[in-house]
Amino acid sequence: MKQEEVTTLHDICVDGDKLIKIINEVTSERPVSIIVPMLYRELKNKAIGNILKGLNKCTYAEKIVIALSAENKKEFEEVKRFFGKLKPKHLIMWCNGPRVTELLKDLKKDGINVLKYRGKGRDVWLALGITSISSYAIAIHDADIVTYNELIPAKLLFPILEPELDFKFNKGYYARVNIEKSIIYGRVFRLFLHPLLKALVDEIGYEPDLLNFLRSFRYPLSGEFAMTKDISIDLDVPGDWGIEIGILAEIYRNVARKRICQTDLGIYEHKHQQIGDEEKGLVKMVRDIFKTLLRVLTEEDHIQISEEFLISLRVSYLKIARDCIRQYHADSVFNALKHDRHLEETMIEKFSKHIMDAGSQYLKNPVGTRIPDWLRTMSARKKIREKLFEIVVEENESK
Repeated sequence: MKQEEVTTLHDICVDGDKLIKIINEVTSERPVSIIVPMLYRELKNKAIGNILKGLNKCTYAEKIVIALSAENKKEFEEVKRFFGKLKPKHLIMWCNGPRVTELLKDLKKDGINVLKYRGKGRDVWLALGITSISSYAIAIHDADIVTYNELIPAKLLFPILEPELDFKFNKGYYARVNIEKSIIYGRVFRLFLHPLLKALVDEIGYEPDLLNFLRSFRYPLSGEFAMTKDISIDLDVPGDWGIEIGILAEIYRNVARKRICQTDLGIYEHKHQQIGDEEKGLVKMVRDIFKTLLRVLTEEDHIQISEEFLISLRVSYLKIARDCIRQYHADSVFNALKHDRHLEETMIEKFSKHIMDAGSQYLKNPVGTRIPDWLRTMSARKKIREKLFEIVVEENESK
């Protein structure tokens, strides 16, 4: 057990019942919301039933918002019916539905174009809009966690709600291992981001403060985090798969280090992505993460990115990633876990090609894609959050 640059809360002997009891007592003065971004197809995953059971034990939540991406009203209604079994107050937010889309078209007239963004980033941004109206703290977690239980949101929220601690942002981390199948996962972090961050330090020649900050997190790509309301409305949220790195960059910019922590969520199993290509899967994720990382390095530490830098970075990344694979192989042998070393070598070779390709795209368009924070949005259109909330409530009440 050791501390990092960011305060790390380990689960050594956490009393879950006591944790939830304290949260229930505090939320009368510090109300909380839980956001679960979700694709319609995740309704068919085995994880969602378990998540429903866990959320039913989160009686302390002022509201639970399911930030849904659905193709049509039939899908929206099906998700509404499923979460009809949810006991705490809840709302299904049809993020790409016609009424929300119409509101965003209207907002575009004020110079804020959110319609050009698609996916989890926009859905989380929309949900933050309505939860930040009345909540002191907001927890966010994915909808594909097979090993979900009510302690996940409780662990995320406790360090923010407990007055003795009073953190403003908490990032969850976990062991990405399937014990039953004896497999280690977390491939994008293990095989791409972790060695890439080290390679960037080597190429730059020193460790910029932003990289030091990112490397302080045990699992910077986790989709599980919590924050206070004031932080939530001051975030420029990336509109793509770079959301986790982009949000950490915003936290780095906006929050004092002593008000940031990370918390052990235990062993975590979820649905795993295929390798994919430029438009989907792990490759799409890698590309978006890399472009976001280059942008924030340029913004925060004024690192000059060039084609020569990218070529050298690719070589360094491959060397460090291969060293990591050897380490993971040794750990797997020691724990009798399955580890396909050839497959992982193949993956890092594929990822390395996208360092050049995605990096070249970044050089052509270095500004990037970020949704403006809610403070700016509210400045452009007064009561926009309240109007959005009204639409969501009406859509949930209609049959």
